[in-house]
Order: sequence, then C-alpha cells, then structure tokens
Amino acid sequence: MWDRYRLAHEVSIAGSRGRRDKGRMNPYDPGKDPFAHPSSSLGYLTRIAFRRFSRALEKRTLEQGVSSGQWRFLRVLWQEEGLTQRELSLRVGMREPTTVVALRGLEKSGFVERRPSTDDRRKVHVYLTPHARSLRGALAPAIADVNAVATAGMTDAEVRTLKRLLTLVGENLLKAGGDGEATTEA
Repeated sequence: MWDRYRLAHEVSIAGSRGRRDKGRMNPYDPGKDPFAHPSSSLGYLTRIAFRRFSRALEKRTLEQGVSSGQWRFLRVLWQEEGLTQRELSLRVGMREPTTVVALRGLEKSGFVERRPSTDDRRKVHVYLTPHARSLRGALAPAIADVNAVATAGMTDAEVRTLKRLLTLVGENLLKAGGDGEATTEA
C-alpha cells in the first residue's frame, strides 16, 4: 500500500515538473502544497506507523493469546493494578465506553477481573488474573523485538529524539483542544 502512495507521489511530481501557469507552479505540486499527498501529513504518517506497529506487535503477542488491543491494557495494569475503569481509560488513551467493551473481552479471556470499590459503589477496579501476570515475562521479549525492528537504522540519540518529539506533538494537540485522552505512556 505504501509503495502505491509513493508511486502516486512520484508520478505527481514528474507530471508537475516544468508545468507553469503564467509563471506559477501547479497549485497541487506536493512541494508547495503540504496536503497534496498523504506522505506530507504528520497525521497520516503517524497513523500508518501505528497500524504497522500494531500488526507487528499482534503477530508476536497472539502466540500467547493476546491481541494488540488487549496488550495495551495489560501493559498499563502490569505497572499498576486496581485502577478504576476511568483511570485505565485515561492511561490507555481510550474512551470509557471502548474500555468497558475491551474489559469484557479481557475478562472473558481470563486476563482481568473487575471488583466493585469498597469506598464508592459507583466505581469498579480492575485487577490482573495470575495468568495475565505470568504473561509479562513471555511478552516482554516480543515487545522489545518490535521496538528494535521499528527503530532499526536509528541511533539511540535519534530514538530518544523521536520519543521526545512524538510526546511533544501529542501534548501540543491536547493543549489545542484534543479529545482529553491524555496518556502518561510514551
């Protein structure tokens, strides 16, 4: 798919070379119009990278019966169990209704259990099952492998810069009226 877009971009550039309309460059020249081609959009590039990350991750986690969607919740709960559904939603970066559906699936798969709060009956806390806790050691090498593949050809300094810049982009969008789904995970 990416090659198809790259080819379209190259054809677009070749077709617009030397074309001038009364001394002006073609208004759809990708060199002049940042929206003329998807590869010029940060949103597009991050979405494609995210989808590829998710696919590569899922290839490895499915061997343990864990989807990439489930992995996101397990990763947060390995750091801190007993979060409320709302806290978990914020940390994973998903809306609460989506989290409720995901938690049903995690429960059905035997990865989590939900327990009512002893302090506030409106709240439900989420805990890992022993099986889910045991998966951390099995999945950690697979996750490290995906990150190594994704950052191949980059220096450690470039990886740190990439993380810093992606975090900054997310913070900027949140400050500018993002959807409020902030996450503490980079």
